[in-house]
Amino acid sequence: MSDAFDQTMDAVGPRLRALRRQRETTLAELSAATGISVSTLSRLESGARRPTLELLLPLAQAHGVTLDELVDAPPTGDPRIHMRPLTRGGMTMLPLTRRSGGIQAYKLILPGGDGRRTPDPQTHEGYEWLYVLNGRLRLVLGEHDLVLSPGEAAEFDTRVPHWFGAADTGPVEILSLFGRQGERAHLRARPRAKKDDGDGEEGSGGDLAARRS
Repeated sequence: MSDAFDQTMDAVGPRLRALRRQRETTLAELSAATGISVSTLSRLESGARRPTLELLLPLAQAHGVTLDELVDAPPTGDPRIHMRPLTRGGMTMLPLTRRSGGIQAYKLILPGGDGRRTPDPQTHEGYEWLYVLNGRLRLVLGEHDLVLSPGEAAEFDTRVPHWFGAADTGPVEILSLFGRQGERAHLRARPRAKKDDGDGEEGSGGDLAARRS
């Protein structure tokens, strides 16, 4: 299983380079579209750096392909869709959609104990919505350090430095919806407060919204 995974990851770099050249896009142009540095893009394409979910999501969006098309084996002619989970660093990711554009959906299972790690916030182009199915999720977003329980959700602009993992020793299962910048995952269930002419202030979701459904 480890050898198969390594072979799959080793094939991502050449596939990224081929996609970029097919679209006649420079590394600088791709960097501007994804927020990923030119040096990191170059290392990914050459295989000097292993791809991560945070890097592959904006690259899949920029190239107009699904995430599993970047990491999956070439098509065999079988018309059936096989949603195969990908495990990396203890995290299991199952793609729930195969659309090349619009919002992408994933189920993520994060190993327990991640919340005790030192967060390493990342940034990239896009907008993400997280919904906790089971367990407790720690979300570090800019200056916010939050813990979400089952039934709670958060949505945020991924250009804000962010990191998430299990908040305690147990694993956590989440539903993740990711879209290009400006594509939000859902409509708000309650209307914004009307602006008060007096001392009141208008309600606003800002860059972060966390709520219980």
